[in-house]
Amino acid sequence: MDRKLILKPIAIMVMSLIFLVGSILLSIPLYFGFLAGIVFTSLVLYKSGYPIREIWETSISAFKDVKRLLIIILFIGATTSMWLASGVVPTIMYYGFTYMEGLNFLLAAFLIMCLVSYFMGTAVGTLSTVGISLSGIGLSIGIPHSLMVGVLVSGAFIADKISPLSGLLNLVMTTVNRNYKEVFKSMIITLMPTIIITSIIYFFMGSNYIAETESILKYKQAILEGFNISPVLFILPVIVLVLSISGLDSLKTFSIGIIAGGALSIIFQKSSLLLIIKALIFGYQGNTPSEELNALLVSGGMISMIEATFIVSGAFILIKLFERGNVLVPLMDKLTNGINNRISLITRTGLISILMTVVTCDQTSGIILPGTILQEKYKELKLDKAVLARTIFDTGVIVAPLMPWNINSFLIKPVMGITAAQYSPYAALCYVCPLVTMIVSYIQYRDKNDIS
Repeated sequence: MDRKLILKPIAIMVMSLIFLVGSILLSIPLYFGFLAGIVFTSLVLYKSGYPIREIWETSISAFKDVKRLLIIILFIGATTSMWLASGVVPTIMYYGFTYMEGLNFLLAAFLIMCLVSYFMGTAVGTLSTVGISLSGIGLSIGIPHSLMVGVLVSGAFIADKISPLSGLLNLVMTTVNRNYKEVFKSMIITLMPTIIITSIIYFFMGSNYIAETESILKYKQAILEGFNISPVLFILPVIVLVLSISGLDSLKTFSIGIIAGGALSIIFQKSSLLLIIKALIFGYQGNTPSEELNALLVSGGMISMIEATFIVSGAFILIKLFERGNVLVPLMDKLTNGINNRISLITRTGLISILMTVVTCDQTSGIILPGTILQEKYKELKLDKAVLARTIFDTGVIVAPLMPWNINSFLIKPVMGITAAQYSPYAALCYVCPLVTMIVSYIQYRDKNDIS
């Protein structure tokens, strides 16, 4: 049976992207955009000779592949509630207030997120735990919400870029057949300038937001009246951090964290089991004398992540249909034509990785496709495949949270309470990193044989 697509692959992707952008512009839930893309792509595949049964089995297969991630997404919502209900976030805020007077908080928050995310190995996991604590402190001293979240996102995505616990990094290392030491040595060349430049940006941006003693004392008093504060509560973030560093499965780490958070809620905040279950499912609302503080101590629980699970499911099904119809490979072939030197190869790698991340709404395609298809070209031009891994991470992986239709953005919204369109202008690292990798590559390979 002839299975030649009746539409060019680029037309299918463009139409699917139009559905997604249309959903955003019309303020329609994004999963409707994915549903429209799935229906459209399925019709094209059917008209091109693919039987309905095969299309259906492809969709079911995608759902099975993503079911574990869906559970983790729900657990992220539950974890956020437990960090609040147990008093962990208020405790971090309380002691944070003690040491923050006169501090450039934007810079400090960025560096803290970089460090913690490296050890936790998950950007969204870092945001949904330490991130909400830092966000609460920042908002309480008058830092705009969009700016604060942009800073936190910048630091959190260090995890996806270079943490040895990152699933994405391990995927890249497997794809290009390089170990962590080799990839790290290549990545550090662009990572250090990126962190330094981003730190300078946040230093100047944060110079206008310095905490005042009066406001600090007011919030500390409100926290003391609303929660039982104790240094012992730091045991929860320590448990999560240690389990993450030890390489324990993410699902198990979140499960243990939720159980430990529930126990701490009962012991320290005198919560009942019913209230804990209610917080896990429906969310948590702070109850202190300060209405301003209460507005910060809010989470939506697992139910707030339902929309994110619909969107992630839709994204994975659409990607699987693209793969079944061979939609992506012809485009990749066209994009790799005409590469004849190392600088153009690195530049094209970055563009392809970004394009795949944008079009497929997920970093996976932005990793696997260029990581697989370009390996022979890197060998031909005598470039180490560790440079291929570095370029993919500095471009397609790091820009993912900037796109409102990307899976990462779906997960960040219920945790942080704002959309990618609001925080992306302030996620400086996501812009600095691709620029740095291109500049560094030009400096490394600018001899006459590498400039077209």
